[in-house]
Amino acid sequence: MRIVLSGYYGFDNVGDEAILYAIIQSLRAYQPKVEITVLSNKPEKTADTYGVDAVNRWSLLEVTRALKSADGLISGGGSLLQDETGRKSIAYYAGVMKIAQLLRKPVFVYAQGIGPINLRANQLIVKNTLQSANLLTVRDTASKILLEEIGVKAPIGLVPDPVMGMDPSGFQSDWLAAQSFTGPVVTVSIRDWTEELSYLDEIASALDKLAERGRNIVLVPMHGKHDLSTSERVKGMMANDATIFPHDSSIEQKMAVIKDSDVLLGMRLHALIFAAVGYTPFAAISYDPKIDSFSAIVDQQVVGSIKERDVFADTIVEAIERILSNPSCHIDNLKKFVEPLHESAGATAKAVIDALGKAPDGSQKPITYAEKAKLRNR
Repeated sequence: MRIVLSGYYGFDNVGDEAILYAIIQSLRAYQPKVEITVLSNKPEKTADTYGVDAVNRWSLLEVTRALKSADGLISGGGSLLQDETGRKSIAYYAGVMKIAQLLRKPVFVYAQGIGPINLRANQLIVKNTLQSANLLTVRDTASKILLEEIGVKAPIGLVPDPVMGMDPSGFQSDWLAAQSFTGPVVTVSIRDWTEELSYLDEIASALDKLAERGRNIVLVPMHGKHDLSTSERVKGMMANDATIFPHDSSIEQKMAVIKDSDVLLGMRLHALIFAAVGYTPFAAISYDPKIDSFSAIVDQQVVGSIKERDVFADTIVEAIERILSNPSCHIDNLKKFVEPLHESAGATAKAVIDALGKAPDGSQKPITYAEKAKLRNR
């Protein structure tokens, strides 16, 4: 059984790399002999890191060859079908799915976050592409509602983000132990988003106030050098000291440092997810509906929105101090919402493996209409 994975892979974004890691682990848990080919921006690095085959995602010839030799395509997870950050994203990911469909390969939309989709033309592309998917699953209610609003009639399953299935309990960070911090550790994941960066002033002011109270500030860049630049900028705006975690650390190391901290202040979605699976309470700063959606799913506070321009230092400090004043209560509450998601996160991979199951003679087992309906409604 060979599966092709399409997503935002090979761009040094820890969140998307964690998605890839989690999907691969889940597929192998249900089918240890599964062969995987990843469409990657850095195919050699991806192949070496995950022990898979990988091809250049920008080469139409290589992508088509990979799909021809595969039993099916997984598209996801992550925020692939959206036009907020550019017009090419939907064309690319829908295009890969269309190639697979033209080759009569099953297409599985895997725990994606959909939208925003602002252009009507893109809404039609997404509708027509996903309507023919063999399995269509999204990671939050807002994505499901959006697909229904643009006219997708196929059943839409609501499933956890793949990373919710990871268990970071065995991950350790020697770096954090070497810092010899005394007092609580506040990890911080920030990014630039708009040209108007006044929200960074408020974040820097909040971190200064927390540092004055004896809180150790650790900035964790989730998207390589891109987030490192923003982290350095915020650190430079502070009067008190802050530490920046190595931007080129592994997924496991970044999960470990967030897990071992006392609280996270986060903008990046997968920093919030890393916190959740490590049972670290967090306060979120929203720049996209996916932040609000996930925070609501695990019952954590959104302390401000970039779009609404209501990110204020005092609100951030109040939220962080509320968590630190009674950490066990906040941890217990987080566990209550996270544990069911952790247990069910692997079901999407099982659905894909079951759909691509082989007959006893090794031939491809056909997927009936009834089986498709059953899978979609899981």
